[in-house]
Amino acid sequence: MTDKTLIELNGDGTQLILEVGELAEILHWGKKVETCNASSRIAVKRPVPYGRLDDDIPMSLSPELGRGLFSSPAVEGHRDGLDWAPVFSINKVVRQENALTMVSVDAQAGLELVTELELDRYDVVKVRHCLKNNKAGVYQVNRLANTLMLPERAKELMTFYGRWVHEFQTVRQPLLQGGFQQENRRGRTSHEHYPAMIAGTPHFGEMSGEVWGFHFAWSGNHRMRIDVKADGRRYAQAEVIYLPGEISLAEGESITTPWLYASYSHDGLNGMSQQFHDHVRHHILPQEFTAKPRPIHLNTWEGIYFDHDPDYIKSMATQAAEMGVERFIIDDGWFKGRDGDRAALGDWYLDERKYPQGLEPIVDHVNALGMEFGLWFEPEMINKDSDLYRRHPEWLLAVDGYQQPTGRNQYVIDLQNQQAFDYLFERLDHFLSKYNIAYIKWDMNREVVQPGHLGRAAGHAQVVRYYQLVDKVRQKHPQVEIESCAAGGGRIDFEVLKRTHRFWASDNNDALERQSIQRGMSYFFPPEVMGSHIGASHCHSTRRRHGIEFRGLTALFGHMGIELDPVKETQEEKQGFERYIELHKALRPLLHSGKSWRLETDDDAHQITAVIARDQSQAVVQIAQLAMPTNSLSGYLRVPGLDPKACYRVMVLDKPNLFDDIVNYQPLWMECGCEITGEWCEQVGLSMPILDAESAVLIKFERVT
Repeated sequence: MTDKTLIELNGDGTQLILEVGELAEILHWGKKVETCNASSRIAVKRPVPYGRLDDDIPMSLSPELGRGLFSSPAVEGHRDGLDWAPVFSINKVVRQENALTMVSVDAQAGLELVTELELDRYDVVKVRHCLKNNKAGVYQVNRLANTLMLPERAKELMTFYGRWVHEFQTVRQPLLQGGFQQENRRGRTSHEHYPAMIAGTPHFGEMSGEVWGFHFAWSGNHRMRIDVKADGRRYAQAEVIYLPGEISLAEGESITTPWLYASYSHDGLNGMSQQFHDHVRHHILPQEFTAKPRPIHLNTWEGIYFDHDPDYIKSMATQAAEMGVERFIIDDGWFKGRDGDRAALGDWYLDERKYPQGLEPIVDHVNALGMEFGLWFEPEMINKDSDLYRRHPEWLLAVDGYQQPTGRNQYVIDLQNQQAFDYLFERLDHFLSKYNIAYIKWDMNREVVQPGHLGRAAGHAQVVRYYQLVDKVRQKHPQVEIESCAAGGGRIDFEVLKRTHRFWASDNNDALERQSIQRGMSYFFPPEVMGSHIGASHCHSTRRRHGIEFRGLTALFGHMGIELDPVKETQEEKQGFERYIELHKALRPLLHSGKSWRLETDDDAHQITAVIARDQSQAVVQIAQLAMPTNSLSGYLRVPGLDPKACYRVMVLDKPNLFDDIVNYQPLWMECGCEITGEWCEQVGLSMPILDAESAVLIKFERVT
């Protein structure tokens, strides 16, 4: 295919314009332009400077070193040392609505590359490649990367970092020369290097600037990079890290990359996030998910840990139901020999010593109270002190002759071993078939070291088999909901979300830490998939103490749950939990369907979150005071997204108990309310209250005219 064609892909507000000929190059990715014709190409035809190659070399969706594009190539591999610099030419283009499928071949190298590119109505781009070996002999694939081009004005970069109990932190840096690369080799999505990055115009913010956000939907080893070429052109790239020798394609075999998702917004980070949220709600989550209110959880982990007594657990369930809980989950410690974290993983049989009458009495009791029942599993893991390991030491994901370090006193099961895979499915199927289990908390508490199957590297295949195991469980038990937990937020990405219903954002229930964790997660995920629990007043992970108001309001803007032993709590504390459960239920339809906003503030000591109804009829705003105010006054609260011509009644829904003890008096509107227009809310705002550090206020805006 040698003739060049301009092709437009359009979302609601953004546009991709590609020139497709021998290869495909993005000419424009941004706001929609009115016209696009053949002469438009002349306007962006690049000059060729002296001292370089004599021809202009386009930056395609599949950059090629063999063309003379001195960038990170999309394909790296060889056939016993040959065919190592392929040059592909498009020979077929299929367009379906707002999607393109382009087939490229290199006949000499015996390779075929199929590229899929789509821009949906919510302005989210998807791209992936499939590489096929069409020639005799094995083709060894070293790299296969997804690439998207960026304009030169993208000069600032925001990336994510973290660790256990401190996930989804953000950092910024200039994007002027060179570039940025992050690698994750921990075998799962990871706490440290969440697979996302955001490029933008200088000083882009929540409400302003152009941004291009990228998320790589893969739950294992990955590499993400963004580069600035010597000529100023920029591109983003995402790929699976294939371990040595891992991907070998015989003739006729192929390998497909995960999807790279991306979205452009000229309205800053909030615009980008809202587009990703809409995509998730309409293209990833099943319809039955959005039709059902997200049940309030009680998870037993921080309440009883491994100390299981059926009568006591039934008492917990009774009091949980009285507090308004809708789903009761028994966490770790219920299966044979599981009295601590050093033994029994893999022995997925009920501990009859702890549960002499089985699980039925508890499940029946929970259901009779009007709650769903859930159960914790960690299917991919095994302790060496287990009956399963003593029977099948060969089921370890390992390389013979080496001693792996443990993680959380456990090892990983080789899911490519069909017997191991079948055993795990049979055990999960047994419990889901025998008991009325509506929910699984699916955990993965360690990182993967030396993922070997029959001596060969198998990191990629292990992740694929994990997907297949979850898919098989979901196919057999489609009504069962699954939470993805990996020591908290270690396995959170769009590909996992396609087969699960909820993420446990962090093992950290400290409300102060949760404010930044949940904010970081919100850039790509809507609140209804983010597990956010009210923990005990004494946080188990940080040893801090917070009042019920700060804990309750922090957990409000997600999929709420509670993590405690209600039997041991004081009546006053339980009444606090009940209050926030009731408040969440009242606001849940709005929180889980509206537009989420991270509001900019006049003082970095504040963090402000808002959700505004799609019809602009109402909104809730949370002001979280993270630290002492910088000044004696805290500026103004400005709320965008309301109907500028409508009038709104402003009222306080919740505030700290000691709210009035720290100042002579608070803003007058907090005592008697007020009515202001949506335009006033955005342009002028409301005087901010003066708050103690580590406290919060919840405000409601309700349209009256």
